[in-house]
Amino acid sequence: MPTAPRPLRKLGFLTIGLFDEADPRRGHETTLEIIELGERLGFDSAWLRHRHLQYGISSPVAVLAAASQRTSRIELGTAVIPLGWENPLRLAEDLATVDVLSGGRLNPGVSVGPPMHYDRVRQALYPDTADAEDFGYGRVRRLLDLVRGEPATGFRGSEGFEVFSDRVQPHSPGLAGRLWYGGGSIGSARWAGENGVNLLTSSVVKAEGPDEARGFADIQLAQVRAFRAAHPDGDAARVSQGLVVVPTDSATPRQRAKYERFAAERLPRTASPQGPARLLFAPDLVGTSAELAERLHAHAAFREIDEVAFALPFAFDHEDYVQILTDMATALGPALGWKPGG
Repeated sequence: MPTAPRPLRKLGFLTIGLFDEADPRRGHETTLEIIELGERLGFDSAWLRHRHLQYGISSPVAVLAAASQRTSRIELGTAVIPLGWENPLRLAEDLATVDVLSGGRLNPGVSVGPPMHYDRVRQALYPDTADAEDFGYGRVRRLLDLVRGEPATGFRGSEGFEVFSDRVQPHSPGLAGRLWYGGGSIGSARWAGENGVNLLTSSVVKAEGPDEARGFADIQLAQVRAFRAAHPDGDAARVSQGLVVVPTDSATPRQRAKYERFAAERLPRTASPQGPARLLFAPDLVGTSAELAERLHAHAAFREIDEVAFALPFAFDHEDYVQILTDMATALGPALGWKPGG
């Protein structure tokens, strides 16, 4: 196993795209502006979170279609699409369409499980099939098979003037290799490896079984190793880490105070596993790029990962994100061994 941190190969960021209900266009527009800024700064990837019935982006695939026409190089990802809200066949069509439009830059990240607050939304979402829906890994398998070009129907041919395909169209050959699974447990990490997809880790893990007494970094490291042990690519299998990381090199005193207050208010939840699911949260990292690089190099899981999509805190202002991303690209990334994309 690696004894020293890997040089950071890919630097990305993740945002939720908040907006005002009275003016939703502005929030979506500023999200696109942030993605454009990320490309100018040399980031390798920009990722959108998924929020339903909230004031955050509910349709990241549609927003990324717009982003694909404003950028030319940066990869565009979702972290993550909860498949409980989706029909895998229709989603496969949308993903392939955006991948074609972007020139092969889409990185779809997905997860499974019942939709959040399912009892509240089941009647609107699945009025006739709510009790029959399968929210397990089979939903990912269906999506993956369809994206890979497996038949969706037994018919292929012509009916009158219309020509029909037996697989999802458009078909984007490289898309399946860029599909990610968002996992927070040993079981989900192992499943992702066994099924040959990439693994998205975040600032949340499940403390389960013997892991309950271990710290966040050690639990996440065990998941990364379980994933790679099960993946056909072994140690070369792709893992991306999504901690909340806030560099302050060029921040104003007001911004630094805001960032430190934000991290302090969220720190108590990192002391022990939370709720019935036993979720353990990582502390938010705030400081100069030199301080952050030192802390990340000491992080057991980070030492074996060479891709990141650092999460932007949800409730900050646009100018804060500009400062944070600029410091990430110009100071933190290089301190971690990263070189900007061209």
